[in-house]
Amino acid sequence: MGNQTLETRDGFQSKWGFILACIGSAVGMGNIWRFPIMVQKFGGMSFLIPYFLFVVLIGSTGVIEEFALGRRAGAGPVGSFGMCTKERMDNRKIGELIGALPILGSMMLAIGYTVVMSWIFKYCWMGISGSLYALGTDMGAIGGTFGAAAPEAATLGEAVGMIVGSGIFGVGNGVWLLIGLIASLAIMAKGISSGIEKANKIMMPLLFGLFVCLGFYVCTLNGAMEGYKYIFTLKPASLASPEVWIYAFGQAFFSLSVAGNGSVIYGSYLPKDEDLPFSARNVAVFDTIAALLAALVIIPSMAVVLGEGIKDVGGGPGLMFVYLVNVFNSMPGGRIVGMIFYICVLFAGVSSIINLYEAPVAFLQEKLNMKRIPSVALIGGIGGVVALLIQPWTSQWMDLVSIYICPLGALLAGIMFFWVLRKETALSSVEQGRKAGSKPIGDWFYPLGKYIYCTAALIALIAGAMMGGIG
Repeated sequence: MGNQTLETRDGFQSKWGFILACIGSAVGMGNIWRFPIMVQKFGGMSFLIPYFLFVVLIGSTGVIEEFALGRRAGAGPVGSFGMCTKERMDNRKIGELIGALPILGSMMLAIGYTVVMSWIFKYCWMGISGSLYALGTDMGAIGGTFGAAAPEAATLGEAVGMIVGSGIFGVGNGVWLLIGLIASLAIMAKGISSGIEKANKIMMPLLFGLFVCLGFYVCTLNGAMEGYKYIFTLKPASLASPEVWIYAFGQAFFSLSVAGNGSVIYGSYLPKDEDLPFSARNVAVFDTIAALLAALVIIPSMAVVLGEGIKDVGGGPGLMFVYLVNVFNSMPGGRIVGMIFYICVLFAGVSSIINLYEAPVAFLQEKLNMKRIPSVALIGGIGGVVALLIQPWTSQWMDLVSIYICPLGALLAGIMFFWVLRKETALSSVEQGRKAGSKPIGDWFYPLGKYIYCTAALIALIAGAMMGGIG
């Protein structure tokens, strides 16, 4: 990219606009449908203690590194990786080819998220209209509603039969998929400052505010105290379990969205005078707060309705679209609680999906010199078509991306920044924008990132492959 292109490139207009957008990209379904169950399953504080430690590790290395990588290059993964190999090997093409992998991962994850967003938009509307509450506590009706929205196929022939037999818009949530996609693309089409930044300035404060309101209401219900016991009980013996530590690490790793794509591209839109360690710290803190708020709403709610039955509840889509519907419909004021909850989930989903689509959109703008709106339309069109086709395999699709491609992207970004880019260049990229008089980042940063964080990213890839996913 030429200097003139960089100077006229759209970007974030305020420090907190950038931070809120990054928080929005990090606060996703994992915070809501997985984190509370991990807390409940592994003994509350016994899970939270290692989780907090890993958030500090990743937030103080990987998140800073990806922001700095993107800002230094003024580009997404392709341009950033190319910058690194150009400096070290005088060969930009090698880095650009490697950088295509995180772009592919971001696109694939965005496509899977597009399907998930169709479920979220449908349930949000059902919550607002009251039809979700009308399902009552009939688990057959509740499960059937989600089964119709998210059909699964065991074989290729079965999936083809679904599509051919009912028409592409009859499979799952075709119409809701397009509604969710168009809404997200409309935000992106307005650009970074006028679209993504402004949307997150509205959605993120509302998400946190609504979750706080739900948390206060739930704590007034009989039986909620048992849920808080799940969260705040410490079982010292559990801290000796390798399983607790590996799942706590996986939750922190994937929750902070280090994958060599979204944080890199958002970092590329930052002005040179922004303090990256400050921004990374706030993203890590508020992402953790969002996860804790979700746990403080969901676990006590389940305790109110299910009592000891909470132990049998699993995470994932089944928690959000089946168990929680039953829980909310069984609670006093359940219609309002369910409506507000799915509005919060909608904000979390939209803020995440626009970040995921942004990396491939920016790639078209950077490498093919396409205008913003045509780039958004092309990427959105491809994403929509593929998402419609993969609905019967959404779970398998998301597993492939999250287990293999995302941690590999994070590892490659870490290698580029800490191993390929020269140390003095890497450190100056982090220090740029820090306030006069502030202390330089500690001597711990570079060796911690180079040896511990990069090793952790490799562990995320290997452990995920061996265990069928850890985050």
